[in-house]
Amino acid sequence: MGHVDAPKPRAPDTLVGVTYTGALDTAAVAGAGEPEPTDRELAGGIEAALAVYLEARTAEASAIDPHFAAAADELSAFVLGGGKRIRPTFAWWGWRGAGGSVDAPEALSVLRAVSSLELIQACALVHDDLMDASALRRGRPTVHVAFARRHAEAGWYGRPARFGAAAAILLGDLAMVWADDMFHTCGLPQDTLVRAGVPWRAMRTELLGGQYLDVLHQATRDASQAAALRIDRYKTAAYTVERPLHLGAALAGAGPELVDGYRRFGADIGVAFQLRDDLLGVFGDPAVTGKPAGDDLREGKRTLLLAVALERAERRGDSAARAAVEAAVGNPGLTAAEVDRTRDVLTELGAVQAVEQRIAALTGSALDALAAAPVAAPAATQLAELAITATRRRR
Repeated sequence: MGHVDAPKPRAPDTLVGVTYTGALDTAAVAGAGEPEPTDRELAGGIEAALAVYLEARTAEASAIDPHFAAAADELSAFVLGGGKRIRPTFAWWGWRGAGGSVDAPEALSVLRAVSSLELIQACALVHDDLMDASALRRGRPTVHVAFARRHAEAGWYGRPARFGAAAAILLGDLAMVWADDMFHTCGLPQDTLVRAGVPWRAMRTELLGGQYLDVLHQATRDASQAAALRIDRYKTAAYTVERPLHLGAALAGAGPELVDGYRRFGADIGVAFQLRDDLLGVFGDPAVTGKPAGDDLREGKRTLLLAVALERAERRGDSAARAAVEAAVGNPGLTAAEVDRTRDVLTELGAVQAVEQRIAALTGSALDALAAAPVAAPAATQLAELAITATRRRR
């Protein structure tokens, strides 16, 4: 009881022939394993940039302690184990639309810079899963659950859930730290990084502000549409589409007209993206989404879908429908049958149709903003296609 089996130490830190000296420069260790970036192979380029960077950082972690290296490996596996890579994709096309060229000498450095957004996403997901007490992510145990199980199976002292929560907090923080490191050591000139620092800093603060509002409104049970949309605007839209586009534009030195157009497009598509996510959180197929059906209801998420439903029930004087929705929200023991009944109520109240209409309207206004902006080819076409894909997805 209480014995900790030490992981095996790693080999010396000699990733791609560069011995660790105490400070990691992405540009110095990258190259081997990183293909030249192209539009067609963008997803593969993002994966390669992340894999090279994370291999270097997890090797570095072994100098601290083998247990920490094992935990860092879990973070690396989480980042590389799935995801749509939406944020770096929007940032890349934001750069391309501002005149960035795949043939430019800085293209690989730009790819590294935008790929760092996936580490911010990892931080957000790990912490969000903990705050929401989610058991699954992408069909696998969430980080806090996995570490709690590790504690329980090893028979360590203390409460497994507390250990799992602590590990998730620390690994989420580590992801945010590594995101900042990866961005600032991508190999771009200092003046470019200073310019791009404006959206980079704003994005991180907006994300955390939106996350706090999400937690706050669950606690206060604020069921208004205004509260739900404010969370969508900052927790999702700002760091999913709007600021990644802004970041790409800043990396290319774009002017205010393009930045403003990108931000209008990104804000609307980002909110539409979240509204689609809200629908999937209640109506999605677990085999496709990787999360249990109705998890958003159990977690008590105050979404626009629920806000519309409650307001319509109130206007109709339908106390039974309102009570059914309120009873489902935040009920961790909600059964599959109760999820189905709640779905029926949401549909009957017209909330699902209303959210679908809002998604369509936001997508239309976003595409209008994109068409009016001075976006270079082929980025305008690609961004329009990304907008449609993001708002019509099934996972």
